[in-house]
Amino acid sequence: MAIAEPVQVAAALILHEGRYLLTRRKADVHLGGLWEFPGGKREPGESLEECLCRELREELGIEITAPAPFQVIRHAYPEKTVELHFFRCTIKDGHPRPLGCETLQWVPPEELARMPLPPADRPLVDALISLRAAK
Repeated sequence: MAIAEPVQVAAALILHEGRYLLTRRKADVHLGGLWEFPGGKREPGESLEECLCRELREELGIEITAPAPFQVIRHAYPEKTVELHFFRCTIKDGHPRPLGCETLQWVPPEELARMPLPPADRPLVDALISLRAAK
């Protein structure tokens, strides 16, 4: 049996006035109801940066600054493996609206650990909290 390639996902770390933008997944999708950093799956022929810009336009109706790579996390779920590429960016145009997600929320870094997030996001949250503690 061939091992499937990991699903490539681009996700945004958008920090505004000391809070990160999180979105809640719709109930009828994989990991439904959990909070996550906004983004989505890369389409064939698309760069991760192009994917992130497209996903944020479709899901939140915003345009972002050029994404800067921050961290890559590979996580194996029972049904698939994901490779999450997290990018720092800011909103350049528009105001986030929940177009492709259930809702959204701005969360201070110290509250990220209490949010119900997918297991793959936990190492990132730990890194963000460590960064904040180092300041």
